[in-house]
Amino acid sequence: MGPERPLLPPAAALPSGLTGDLGPQPHRVKPRRATNSAGAINSHSTSPLTLPTGPGDAISLSENSPSSFPIAFRSRDDCALSPERLDLDRRGLEECPLLEGMGRLRLLNFQHNLITHIHNLSHLRHLAFLDLYDNHISQMSGISALASLRVLMLGKNRIQRICSLDNLTKLDVLDLHGNQISQIGNLSHLSELRVLNLAGNCISRVDNLQGLDSLTEINLRRNCISTVTEVDQLPCLQRLFLSCNSITSFDELACLGESCSLSELTLDGNPVALETWYKQAALRCVLQLRQLDMKRVTEEERRMACVTARKEDEKKRESHKQAMHKEKRRLAIRNAALQWEGVRACLELPAQNGAKEEISPEASPAHSPAQTNGLALEPSPDELLEAGGVNLQSLSLSDSHLAELDGETLRLFGLGALEALERGWGVQTAGAVTVIAFRYIHFDAIVPTLPRIRVKFPNLSHLIFLETNVSRLPQLAALAQVRRLDQLTIHPEGNPVVSLSLWRSFLIYRLHHFNLHKINNLEVTMNDMISAERLFGTLGHIAATETPRCRLLVLLEESRKRQLQFLLEGRGRRAGLSPEELRDNGKLLGEGLSRALFNYPSRDCCNEGAMESSSECGAVMEQYIQAQVQTTSDTNLKRESLHKLWPSMFMEMVRDCVLEMRDRPAFRQACLNRLSTQGK
Repeated sequence: MGPERPLLPPAAALPSGLTGDLGPQPHRVKPRRATNSAGAINSHSTSPLTLPTGPGDAISLSENSPSSFPIAFRSRDDCALSPERLDLDRRGLEECPLLEGMGRLRLLNFQHNLITHIHNLSHLRHLAFLDLYDNHISQMSGISALASLRVLMLGKNRIQRICSLDNLTKLDVLDLHGNQISQIGNLSHLSELRVLNLAGNCISRVDNLQGLDSLTEINLRRNCISTVTEVDQLPCLQRLFLSCNSITSFDELACLGESCSLSELTLDGNPVALETWYKQAALRCVLQLRQLDMKRVTEEERRMACVTARKEDEKKRESHKQAMHKEKRRLAIRNAALQWEGVRACLELPAQNGAKEEISPEASPAHSPAQTNGLALEPSPDELLEAGGVNLQSLSLSDSHLAELDGETLRLFGLGALEALERGWGVQTAGAVTVIAFRYIHFDAIVPTLPRIRVKFPNLSHLIFLETNVSRLPQLAALAQVRRLDQLTIHPEGNPVVSLSLWRSFLIYRLHHFNLHKINNLEVTMNDMISAERLFGTLGHIAATETPRCRLLVLLEESRKRQLQFLLEGRGRRAGLSPEELRDNGKLLGEGLSRALFNYPSRDCCNEGAMESSSECGAVMEQYIQAQVQTTSDTNLKRESLHKLWPSMFMEMVRDCVLEMRDRPAFRQACLNRLSTQGK
């Protein structure tokens, strides 16, 4: 991976007098090897901020100290030559010595020693640069009194936790690379910190970065990082190094896209960098990036990333729009269902559980519910009506109703959705509709729209009714107004008529002219048609021939009324017709008359003719019932009288027969004469 990129302390971080020429420095016989400290010299840099390359300051160490710490002494000439700096690297020190008479120190170097604890530095009130790189330090205690410290180098030690920085508010550079730190913390008060090096630790998550308002560079190479957060809260961050971690997706780097200042980023050595789309994704994530993995980003690459980012934004907006529409659609269907539950409670529809129990396999072991009622439905109403397709288009959407077009299927939920049938439809769009599904709408409210459906949707072939309260056979007759259908589905849920045993036969007979192919997804066979004709054909024929003309005009639809009026009046027929004449006219009117009598009762029909008002209807019914009761009473009296007279009548009949047959030749002659007379 190459050496760790050094974090050089800025000139402003060093005390005055140390930012210029460091003065003549003696040279070692063997040159000192390059270090990995953030303050180590860069082989390509001649910055005066590096530590001296000489053999170190001439200093005397005394072990005769009552505090068990060695005491460091400098000659007067050395103190005069460099009073503000002290270099004690590679001295084999196990403890920090007592620095007698060095209270003016501003730069102190303890690199490459064996120090385990930081001691004896609290009196260095002016210390601005402290380098403890490559020691054995495990605790950061002992530096809390160094309030003037600007640069702290603690790389390559054994530190496990960041602490003791509460008073170091002037800290500008903090180097903690190569330790055992597992969590970032206790840094939020360092508002002046500009460079942070945490490379080579055990950090798994980047967080707790609030308050680092001056941070411009953070090095997190060679950790275990999988998630990066709060980087967007660093207003001055320009360089972020995340090489050699465990980042697998740009979703874990989403906060980088919110950063307005980030210009350099490294992600090489992560699993995400192995993807073919890695570079484009990185540039989409951080549009203002100037360098990626230490390589300059070209304008062409940036332009392509911007185009891709715009497409991604459009896709996200569209996805959000679809999600919002999906939620509104769900709420509209839910509210329509709640309103329907209220309507069903008022109508007192039979419970669905009871209907299912009547046709359950337990009640009829030899047949399934579908076989018992002639059904073959999809397993779920939700799959039947609520599965949205790719070409889903909302036509009308409110809090309580939904009208949508899904390819060739028009779905209507709730009473208000019927308004969509009256909207202006294009010829091509209306011609593409072949299926209309109604749900949570009372069937009586649907009936007025049926005549216009065929005109508006010429290719309609399939109607679906689910939760529409189809409860009576005459309601099914209203479907004749559609004029033509190939398939019809009336789901058992919310339609009690399906529980009737003859509903399917009645539908086949009444809609015979439709030539239906399927009812509830079950094929209509020739045997079904013959059976329906036997059940309802005779009844329809009797009704057509025996019903008075005035009653026919009340029951028939307007078109049938005009047809009947023309045929009867055109032939000079009188108002009162005999059954024979009506049978003849039935042949002229065709077979449709018997089916037309099974009509959906409109509100107007109930108020016409002899039954114009409910009071008249009640009077007629009362008169009829009284006549039936009287007839029954008379019949009962006659039966009782016959029961009393029958013994004597029987005796007389037997006596008359015996007397009449006493003269057999005369009896035979009388019988022959009677037969001859009847034959003539």
